[in-house]
Amino acid sequence: MPGTVQPPLSIAQIDREIGRPFHKLSFSAPIERLFLRDYLKARAPMVPLWAFLGTLFYVVAALGDLSMMPDVASMAVGLRLGVFVPYAAMVVIIMRLWPSAAAYDLLSLGVGVLGIALPMTALVFSTSEYLFVYQTGSIATLAFFVIVLRPRLPTILIGLTAMLAIQIVTTKLNGGFDDVTYTGIVSYYITAGMVLAASACFTERMDRQNFLGRLRGEALQAELTRLSEREPMTGLYNRHVLRRIGNRIWARSAPGRTIAAIMLDIDHFKRYNDVHGHVDGDACIRAIAGAVREEVGNLGAVFRYGGEEILVLMPDAARAQAAEVAEAIRAAIETAAIPHRGLPQGGVVTASLGVATGEIDRRPLDELLRDADAALYEAKRVGRNRVRLSGSPTPIPEMA
Repeated sequence: MPGTVQPPLSIAQIDREIGRPFHKLSFSAPIERLFLRDYLKARAPMVPLWAFLGTLFYVVAALGDLSMMPDVASMAVGLRLGVFVPYAAMVVIIMRLWPSAAAYDLLSLGVGVLGIALPMTALVFSTSEYLFVYQTGSIATLAFFVIVLRPRLPTILIGLTAMLAIQIVTTKLNGGFDDVTYTGIVSYYITAGMVLAASACFTERMDRQNFLGRLRGEALQAELTRLSEREPMTGLYNRHVLRRIGNRIWARSAPGRTIAAIMLDIDHFKRYNDVHGHVDGDACIRAIAGAVREEVGNLGAVFRYGGEEILVLMPDAARAQAAEVAEAIRAAIETAAIPHRGLPQGGVVTASLGVATGEIDRRPLDELLRDADAALYEAKRVGRNRVRLSGSPTPIPEMA
């Protein structure tokens, strides 16, 4: 269904929806949009089949026109072939070109109303002795509208009201039914309409409850997948998912497509833990993870690679861009000015970073990570709080 992509719904949102009363048979706006998308997805592909079957049944019913109302058979058959068949073809075209839940409901309403109105219009002018039997065929049209087409309940209620009104008025206009027979016809169709309306209400209620159950199951599965992929303390991807994401990147590679890896290690972190304690150590890692995630943004994926090591994978990143991002990360961590009491007075937490780049079809993931790791330890060896690029003899200049 065309439109903007909706953000994923939380389990709490869905649970609140499940707790709401269903008397209006509608959801809150974001869930109703998802329901209508599902509703259309289930019905739109069936429109050509339903149009074919409905038209076939309707045309076959013309045999009844010929046998039971021979005096107006030409009118009845002409209405079926000249009005209903083109309308059915139009329904298929519209749903193919402009599919929407509203269009489906409106077109279904037209099928139901025309399905009753056309033969019953011919009945008004007939004096056949078989009119009572003939008009009972309308029940099949009512059932087809409610049970087969299954538009939403408001459309069903409007359609049933209009179809029953047509049935009752046309049998009255014919004038060929005595009062007892006419009363029986009215009673029969009103009862049938009420039963069909109640059935439609129950069916849509069940459809909506099943939809919420399915939506909750999908949200729960998505949450479990997210938790299995994320490291709980920082929210970064964990090392277990690195191989899967890496395989996906390498599988979609094209000749010449580049990849960059940035490996980060917090400087003197063991000393930080010894002085500040593990609770503050965890808070420090979370703060740095947040800084890395903010600087990387949509440019790549961020992983917690080890205890105090963080890895960034950046598909389609050139050497200069990767170095620029790495330096931005280093500067952001230093600027955060997280106090480090294990260092001389005024010392703050810093990080060293190593960068490796290459073409995906020429650099396996393991090789890229080894080179980034080697560049990282070179950055630590020459003084920490700096960026080194794999294969480069000098550190990356710091930002001004």
